[in-house]
Amino acid sequence: MTATPETRLARQRGMGPRAPRHFLDIDRFEPAQLREMLDLARAYKRGEDSPGGQRPGAGKMLALVFEKPSTRTRVSFEVGMAQMGGRVTILESQGSQIGRGESIADTARVLSRYVDAIVFRTLAEASLLEMAEYASVPVINGLTDKSHPCQIMADIMTFEEIQGPINGRTVAWLGDGNNVVASWIHGAAPFGYALKIATPKGFAPDPAVVKAARDAGADITLTEDPTEGVAGAACVVTDTWASMGTNGGPTLEERIRALTPYRVDESLMDKAAGDAIFMHCLPANRDNEVSAGVIDGPRSAVWDEAENRLHVQKGILHWCLRP
Repeated sequence: MTATPETRLARQRGMGPRAPRHFLDIDRFEPAQLREMLDLARAYKRGEDSPGGQRPGAGKMLALVFEKPSTRTRVSFEVGMAQMGGRVTILESQGSQIGRGESIADTARVLSRYVDAIVFRTLAEASLLEMAEYASVPVINGLTDKSHPCQIMADIMTFEEIQGPINGRTVAWLGDGNNVVASWIHGAAPFGYALKIATPKGFAPDPAVVKAARDAGADITLTEDPTEGVAGAACVVTDTWASMGTNGGPTLEERIRALTPYRVDESLMDKAAGDAIFMHCLPANRDNEVSAGVIDGPRSAVWDEAENRLHVQKGILHWCLRP
């Protein structure tokens, strides 16, 4: 059941039984914790409604707070929480006081009195961190300009369903060094895959993110050659050229000119491993970042990937909410 007012007050005063279990970024977790979330996701996908004999979502309330539009994140968390026996309330900027200047800290404090967990999809990583700092309930990263960890957890689940264990395998990223590839970088060390990132000059991922991952033991290769990027890869991944994590920088026309050589088409896929699969977090723009023949073809795993967002969200919610 939802926490009592007394329990919530104790949490606010730092007297609760435990600090909230946030899910902010993949690189904040030990490999065993991430694996536990994926194991829970697989159990939910098999149809289990109480993995490990627990139903931590039953009777709970989840707040979805969106500063950015959402389809998969919104629907997967909304449906997932309902399937776990809980309920959801949705706040969007134009319909809440966040859009009228109320601080993230105050929003976090208030929501913590009403709900049992918060999913926050925000324009800035700093806002997510502020929400987590002041909330006394778990906060889950639904996407920021710096990362998209729920997506990569679903991607890894999808990879392993089709290709087997990801440890020791090679994943290729083509295109923009955006927030989604940042989470692929975060996952390279704990999951043990090699990551090859091919981007045009000026579009490489944040060097600090790459360095931190390498310092943690990640095998990451950066190149400006798309053919070199996909060579030997078991999975080729891309994203839209005008990412939701992009603010400022080159115009759309400049981005298209720079990124066109990184379009994932049949010819480029043929240069990856013979059984390579294709993934894309969606929404996709056919014949921009990916050809219709690839995304709609037999090597595409994007629809399994999209479905697995539902199961992974449930695994993450379970991990965050359980006693």
